Amino acid sequence: MSSKTVIACALLTTMAAPSIANADITIGSWNLKHLGWNNGKRLDGVAEIAKGGDLWALEEVMGEEAVTQLEHELEKQTGEKWSSMASHEVGRSSYRESYAFMWRDSAVEYTKGAVVYLDPGDLFAREPYLAEFRDRESGDTVAMAAVHIVYGDGRSDRTPEIRELVSIWDWMREVYPGSARLIAGDFNMPPIDNAWQSLREAGASPAITRGATTLSETDGKYASLYDNFWYKPGELDVSGNGIVHYPKMLGIDHATARSIVSDHAPIYLTIGQDQAGFEDSEHVAVGDVNSGGSDSSCIDLDTASARALDQLPNVGPARAKDIIAGRPWNSVNDLTRINGIGSARVQEIEASGLVCGV
Repeated sequence: MSSKTVIACALLTTMAAPSIANADITIGSWNLKHLGWNNGKRLDGVAEIAKGGDLWALEEVMGEEAVTQLEHELEKQTGEKWSSMASHEVGRSSYRESYAFMWRDSAVEYTKGAVVYLDPGDLFAREPYLAEFRDRESGDTVAMAAVHIVYGDGRSDRTPEIRELVSIWDWMREVYPGSARLIAGDFNMPPIDNAWQSLREAGASPAITRGATTLSETDGKYASLYDNFWYKPGELDVSGNGIVHYPKMLGIDHATARSIVSDHAPIYLTIGQDQAGFEDSEHVAVGDVNSGGSDSSCIDLDTASARALDQLPNVGPARAKDIIAGRPWNSVNDLTRINGIGSARVQEIEASGLVCGV
């Protein structure tokens, strides 16, 4: 065990007192990077962050026992009753995952309809998990889908699943009538990508439009905006949202955080007048979200990582490395220097709106 991990473990065992639930609720989503594998994950650290919310969708769950252990750790830290449920394993290969929902009983109750999406077109590598919950204070219900879009070899592998989310969106209205709809998870695609057009046309909008949610290996730096919520304004009384910079909260560096907690930062949104219980987060009020301004999730050809460049149409991992090797770039049109990227493909890259300053 490294000295940094020893320090982190000491910090995690001396964390602060329980948070107190308020009226209305805070909803979170977190890719917990193989929760349940024997990988040294510190559930006390996960719980220290998760207790700031009331209802969670969890992705990359590898065992129901780990979910139960996390539930017990939350109860220990908060002094309150928590509940949880997990889906069966989903996946097309020997690698399979589950999803989970976890909630604070004093604020939220499960009502009905926990189900793995049937996926009639067999488009999802990991079929989403859905359920309906009620805010105990207001009585309002929300139907939530937990999603983990396949990463694959590039944007073309992710696009079909992103586009199929509109079918889930429509299906939720039929299965959970009267409930606000919320699709949460790790989408491996930024919200500005054209693949989201069908869901946008159905009335859904991303909650988080700036910032980034994946931990880079450099302390304090975050990469792609892959984690998000999609909801319909007017259906759900969203008052704000945020990205939780949890390594700073736990007093650990990014390398340690990625090893013992997750390589994804959790995200959240607040409903009604609720105040999220996270000490260090990039919080944005809804009025600020809709006020315009620059979008920091755009991709800069001269500074973006290979993983970020891989999001561009017609790029992929190999061409992403070529783009890095060919820096600096004066314009998107100069990408024709890359083998396999002609003028037509450059036009698609420009039309995607993903590149900064074009």
